[in-house]
Amino acid sequence: MASPRDVKQESGLPSTRLKIDVPLVLIFITLIGFGLLMMYSASWNPSLQLSSDENIIGSPTFLFMRQLRWLALGFAAMIFFAWLDYHYWHYLSIGAMGVTLLALVAVLFAGQNVDGVTRSFSKGSVQPSELAKFVIVIYLAVWLYAKRDQLNDVGFGLLPLGAIVGITGGLIMRQPDLSAAGMVFILGALMYYLAGSDAFQTTVLILIAGVAGYLVLRFNPTDNDRVTKFINGWSDILESSDHVMHSLVAFVRGEWFGVGIGNGTTKLTTLPFPHTDSVFAVVGEETGVIGAICLVILYGALLWRGLVVARRAPDGLGSLLAVGLTMWITLEAYMNMASLLGLMPFAGNTLPFFSIGGSSMVASMAALGVVLNISRLSERQQEEESRRTFGAIVDLRRWNGRRRVSRARRSRTAKRKI
Repeated sequence: MASPRDVKQESGLPSTRLKIDVPLVLIFITLIGFGLLMMYSASWNPSLQLSSDENIIGSPTFLFMRQLRWLALGFAAMIFFAWLDYHYWHYLSIGAMGVTLLALVAVLFAGQNVDGVTRSFSKGSVQPSELAKFVIVIYLAVWLYAKRDQLNDVGFGLLPLGAIVGITGGLIMRQPDLSAAGMVFILGALMYYLAGSDAFQTTVLILIAGVAGYLVLRFNPTDNDRVTKFINGWSDILESSDHVMHSLVAFVRGEWFGVGIGNGTTKLTTLPFPHTDSVFAVVGEETGVIGAICLVILYGALLWRGLVVARRAPDGLGSLLAVGLTMWITLEAYMNMASLLGLMPFAGNTLPFFSIGGSSMVASMAALGVVLNISRLSERQQEEESRRTFGAIVDLRRWNGRRRVSRARRSRTAKRKI
């Protein structure tokens, strides 16, 4: 029996079913709402300092209002990419990759020096490395899907992939930004594996990345010091990095239910960069362990819906894009949270939708826009299939309706007996 929704579609009436993944949208709205609260709480003190440095009367909303403007741009990007058919990335991915590489080169020569590193424009709000994470997933998804029958050929699979990821990651490391470069390498290996490469080539890629990572850490004093402090912190918490020690102090102060949003004090005294790298510690102090666990669950739910969209995607390209983009956002989040709890070396990853930073916000929302587009097209495909199935059933019934129903007849012999 056909459902009322199928009858409504067949009759030409508009469907009441939303053409997007509603749980994904609700999770995103929750993250944005929670993130805005924590952004304001964590940024009002740095806002007073930065606005004073720029010869502006001290304003506690300086950074927050700037972030709202980036949020508006992020919404515009998300809506645009949710509308743009993801198959157009077949034609746009090369141009996007070219623009990204040019931006990574330009920032080395014309970028602004912030806190001793040159990796951004517009006073730290625009970082090409954030764009690179988004674009590398897009580009690799398109390229790997196009080469899916040749992935196990080293000349068509592993070597070109190594060149693409190596050039992008190498330019980012020149800034230097080890966390962003590491994320690019992780995403490259992940996309290669998800595209269907064989176990041998995947293992080779992981070994090469591991050796390269060790050499970078070995000969980079800053990153080598971070790893040393991470290892020493397991035996003595006082030997951990400042970020980890003060983050743990914030969690201890927050206990189970927190001191209340806006009432944290660690962000005002010892916590480094509370509005960017360490915002999760502010969450822990002001909302407690319960609030931190809820945030972990929210990012896990985001990944779950991304995997659902990937499973329902109309084709392999949609699956690669959906799983790659959602895994990038959740990996970024979990790495940030794990490093502040001393579960991995501190890397400086942002917390998506929570950390102050324009390029991170826009790139993350653009990624969700692409995932929503995949969801929308998969819903449309399901509706078309349902419509065709319903139409076939109706046609069959009409054909049956033309047949005359046989009726019982009395034989001539019976009539004679009567």
